[in-house]
Amino acid sequence: MPRLSLFLGVALLLAACAGSEEPPSWRLFSLQRYAPHDGVAVVNQPDGYGLHIYLETDTSFPGVCRPRWLPDPARLFNGNGSTPFSSGLATRQEFFDAVARSDVRDLLEKELEALCQARAPEDRWQWTEPPRSEDQVVPVQLPSLEEEDLLTNPVEELKRARQLLKDQRAGE
Repeated sequence: MPRLSLFLGVALLLAACAGSEEPPSWRLFSLQRYAPHDGVAVVNQPDGYGLHIYLETDTSFPGVCRPRWLPDPARLFNGNGSTPFSSGLATRQEFFDAVARSDVRDLLEKELEALCQARAPEDRWQWTEPPRSEDQVVPVQLPSLEEEDLLTNPVEELKRARQLLKDQRAGE
């Protein structure tokens, strides 16, 4: 009987070790980019790799501050260490996988609300869900350039400079 229980114990231990591989633990924390609350780190891979999700606000609607989603996160390095940093790009699919998790969305909402409070304290906070697939991504619309915002044509500028020099020489 002791031999049978020893055998069962060893078999149980081996079964526990040979079970399906546990996915890496997800570690989430605020990771400042330029200002407090403007970034979230998501450690979703072994050895501290993951995503650095950049957070931005949208105040294009009067009196309302809401998230502006940037679904192209940076690659996070050393996320389990003392000085995490980001460089390069992670994939959009990793972003979509991360924001599908409620714990990630909860932290994003908390940080974005604090960012809105810092940037537009008089505006009302409005949460909008992050995109979860490529077809939900809305490109950021930037204001169109007006003529006074454009640089002059360098060829035309060179002609004017040569004409000024020619006029100056003729006046001497």
